[in-house]
Amino acid sequence: MTSAETIDGARLLSWARRSADELGRHREEINSLNVFPVPDSDTGSNMAFTMAAAVREAAECEADATADVVAEALAVGSIKGARGNSGVVLSQVLRGVAQAAADGDLDGSAVAAALGNAVTFVERAIAEPVEGTIITVLREAARAAEGASIRNLDLSDVTAAALASAEEALANTPSQLAELREAGVVDAGGTGLVLLLKVLNAEVTGGSIHGTAGDDADHESAHDEADHSHGVAGWLEVLFMFEGPLDELEAVLATMGRSLVIARATDTHGKVHIHTTAAGAVIERAFELGAVSDLRLEILPDATPMHEARRVGRLIVAITPVGSLMDLYNRAGAVAVAPGPNVVADVYREIAASGAHEVIILPNGQLDRATVEEIESTAANESLALTLLPTVRLVNGIAAVSVHDPRLPVDEAAAVMSEAAEEMAVADIVATDGGMEVVARDTLIVRTESLTAAVRDAATVMLDGGGELVTVLVSPQDVANVDVEALEADLDAEVVVYPADGLGSAGQLGVE
Repeated sequence: MTSAETIDGARLLSWARRSADELGRHREEINSLNVFPVPDSDTGSNMAFTMAAAVREAAECEADATADVVAEALAVGSIKGARGNSGVVLSQVLRGVAQAAADGDLDGSAVAAALGNAVTFVERAIAEPVEGTIITVLREAARAAEGASIRNLDLSDVTAAALASAEEALANTPSQLAELREAGVVDAGGTGLVLLLKVLNAEVTGGSIHGTAGDDADHESAHDEADHSHGVAGWLEVLFMFEGPLDELEAVLATMGRSLVIARATDTHGKVHIHTTAAGAVIERAFELGAVSDLRLEILPDATPMHEARRVGRLIVAITPVGSLMDLYNRAGAVAVAPGPNVVADVYREIAASGAHEVIILPNGQLDRATVEEIESTAANESLALTLLPTVRLVNGIAAVSVHDPRLPVDEAAAVMSEAAEEMAVADIVATDGGMEVVARDTLIVRTESLTAAVRDAATVMLDGGGELVTVLVSPQDVANVDVEALEADLDAEVVVYPADGLGSAGQLGVE
């Protein structure tokens, strides 16, 4: 069967109907994978309900509606009908499609743009994105689609590339998220996304997915089962439509719970999702800031205080100044927490939210002795297995997290990480009136006029004891001032430069 060259309004609605059918059919399968962020076994139900709501809205369009009209209806319907965290995320994927369809039928480049838009919207919607979830799967699908589009491949090649990368990313999610690894499952939301991409590829190529679609009535009854209360009282899932200053609302709610997701239809209108123990206060603040409608609350499981919670998995906490390095540590699988007067409370809030029973902390030279002792004392009181690694600089914290092996027992994994941190030679780059100095353990290594020269001369000395990788942290505005190509030629070693805010010096240098 000949593949479609573009996706028009009719084909887009056909994809949405088939996707709703498949999500309904695989609802229980996806539910069974649901162990993160809350093991409430409703991701499949929530995605199915949300997609069905999108289809109902789009079904009201004229029979000959164009792609932009259908896509906009799907986005509006999904935002209004979004259920749970996964449903809100799905609504943002459909919003990405709507933005890409604004110029007409979707070809390969438009599908790639739709996935790229979706990544942007989802990352903005999720207050604290976690790797190993649907965002990881979506991002890899978008990258593959963009690559295929840049090569001017056909629509079917773009959808096939997106699907293949998404399936690979989904298979890798247990290596990124301890909860999945310990449960022996892949991410539930990512599974739902892969299913949508399978349907998209089948729609474009004229193929099919195993199984036959049921009727809408069957799916409605199945989706209605998602509207249930479950688990233990305490933590509540709160969802509502909000019209008003969304950014201000997000800032207010960020400290009032976890799993905060805001699906923006516009800058002032969107669907809000949060897990909280202070539902009344959340709702009150929302009403104070704007108009609230379609309010819904559900009881969540696993909502007991931290010392009683079901603890699974392993959490790595990296103490990191606010800014660009936080993103680097997060991508490496750690949770970045900013130093400051509330750092102990912030660390334990992250631990409680994760439910982890194994915690590795990278101080990164950001904590004083008294704060370290307070963290250790709190861990002992909570009977929590906590390991602090000897990361004296942010740069050797990067070395430690890069070698973390989640398959190892925590003591062995921590030992490997400690070894990597301790074996990295580290130094500070300090700006002076005369140029740059590099200092290690209060000893001046070199003094030069430029940043590149400082890195080259200091790394030459530090590499004398062996090594093949030079890691450089400098402020974002100074990254362009480090000539990586020249350094690698001079040092005969790999050189990696990362932008880093809040270093307290011009830069940090690590050699391993």
